[in-house]
Amino acid sequence: MADVRLKAYGAAALVFALDRLTKWIIETRVSFFDSYQVIPGFFDIVRSQNRGVAFGLFNDSTSEWRTTLLVLASVAAVGLVSVMLWNASRLDRLSVCGLALILGGAAGNVFDRIVSGQVTDFLDFYVANYHWYTFNLGDSAIVIGSGLLLVHLFRPKEQAANVP
Repeated sequence: MADVRLKAYGAAALVFALDRLTKWIIETRVSFFDSYQVIPGFFDIVRSQNRGVAFGLFNDSTSEWRTTLLVLASVAAVGLVSVMLWNASRLDRLSVCGLALILGGAAGNVFDRIVSGQVTDFLDFYVANYHWYTFNLGDSAIVIGSGLLLVHLFRPKEQAANVP
């Protein structure tokens, strides 16, 4: 049981470390005016700050409580996922991987929010003038982890013996 927990928390720590490393690279080497084309017409590296949550929700809020409430909600979510991973031996492999990715990504974003009140985003995907919201590695881990949980949720389950 401890081995599964160790792997899950280790994976989350790795995601957190990679998220922090990529954000540090962007924060120290890319200005807000820079744009680096990676795949012309599709993907650029930029630097932006998101004071809100996913998809820029609450980014323009002027409430003095915005950051405090977002930090509290984020810490609660990280705590909940941590508790769920504590029982990793009861979960299937897909759920453990999904929760570990979510934990690492959420921890990286909550770290940013606590330290600076905003999250650094830098991955900019687009087609012509249609841009997706800029995001970061932690956001990617959260989305992939959520996708793994959805796959598990919709995967056919084996029925126990002698159960109609």
